[in-house]
Amino acid sequence: MTELKKQTVNFIEHNKEIFTKLSDEIWANPELSLKEYKSAALYEKVLEENGFRVEKNFDNIETAFTGTFGSGHPVIGILGEFDALSGLSQERNALSHTPLVEGGAGHGCGHNMLGTGALAAAFGIKHYLETSGHEGTVIFYGCPGEEGGAAKAFMARDGVWKDLDAALTWHPEDVNEVKTGTNNSTIQILYDFHGVSAHAAGDPEHGRSALDAVELMNTGVQYLREHMTSDCRVHYAITNAGGVSPNVVQDHASVLYMVRAGKVKNCVELLKRVDKIAEGASLMTETSFDRTFIDGTADLVPNFTLEKVLYENFRELGVPTYTEEEFEFARKLSATCPENPAPGFASKHDDEIREYTEKQSQHGTTGINNFLIPLYHSTAFQAGSTDVGDVSWETPTGQIHVAGFVNGAPGHSWQNVSCGGSSIGHKALIHAGKVLACAALDLYEKPDILKEAREEFEKRTASGYVCPIEKDAKPIAL
Repeated sequence: MTELKKQTVNFIEHNKEIFTKLSDEIWANPELSLKEYKSAALYEKVLEENGFRVEKNFDNIETAFTGTFGSGHPVIGILGEFDALSGLSQERNALSHTPLVEGGAGHGCGHNMLGTGALAAAFGIKHYLETSGHEGTVIFYGCPGEEGGAAKAFMARDGVWKDLDAALTWHPEDVNEVKTGTNNSTIQILYDFHGVSAHAAGDPEHGRSALDAVELMNTGVQYLREHMTSDCRVHYAITNAGGVSPNVVQDHASVLYMVRAGKVKNCVELLKRVDKIAEGASLMTETSFDRTFIDGTADLVPNFTLEKVLYENFRELGVPTYTEEEFEFARKLSATCPENPAPGFASKHDDEIREYTEKQSQHGTTGINNFLIPLYHSTAFQAGSTDVGDVSWETPTGQIHVAGFVNGAPGHSWQNVSCGGSSIGHKALIHAGKVLACAALDLYEKPDILKEAREEFEKRTASGYVCPIEKDAKPIAL
């Protein structure tokens, strides 16, 4: 490890209480997508107090912000998230489902760790730029609404990420690995149908049922499923069934649709077919409807060049270390989760790596995976969606996973909330900050890496970015 990297790592370690305290505050005050007012204010205060130039209400999104330090190129973006999920309130360090607030929100995806770990990286990079005198800029992006709102995708529509030479981020998971591959694109649309109310027995002929329209739309989409490619998915939720009186013709009903496809351009085309089904349902029932765009995200564009840089720094730094008490807690919490003997993305695609991870995790019995999965490059598909995909269509983007959850912890679970407020979560976010910062130093110090990453990016994105965010849409908090 170079002396500059050692200094950067030591700086993050010396200041770790800034980041763990902030993580705990955000964990204790979970806020839903695009409503993260307290969290954003906390970040903005810490950034301003530590010498970053802060821009609030970034890209006209109330809870988005940036913190910038330095000047000139390379310009490295560090992506942070901080929204929570509904219904996942949970005590920290608990081994059973024990909500703090019944029905309350909780950080079931670990974004309290994600944002603060990314912030630690930005602080480390700032320290490097100050002490080395190297030209360059670091921008910390406070990106709200990853769970619903897709702020990064709205920013991509506005060309925000094109100004970067590269973007780096991380996510807490139950493994230590460099993220590779691609995933679903997705678009959400709310369809509000409007009809005419009437007495269902005495005057039904004058009624026009909005609920009938919703049900006919859902039936139409069921028949569409046969005629989609295998990578596509369509999900829906009836958000308003028109009331609880069966003897009234419902004059208002709503359904929220989520359309997914492996490629964002195919997702946009599939949505057009769903729109036509909504139109057909409206015609059949003589109702009208309002169509509201909610959000959308693109598929990820992997960058093997950045993956290699991230891996080399991850390998050099190793993985977090744990006390016996932490291992014991992890084993007990992991026992409440589904069996997961071969964790990680690569284990699903490479036999040798699967054997390695099974051995290292002792077939899923260690509780927490305290090893680094070997470097694995892939363009393979995995389920799920993230607005980091939209960033990756506008600039070379790299990501890592650090074990902030116990082995086998389901996504969006109370187990994640319990662990994310623990010392295990603290260790994950600090370690992630160190890996990202050291990788960024390589990008500043070695221009050939950025050149190679850019050339790879240009090849992978040659088909052009089809933005899932419609022209006049604005972020909406559901």
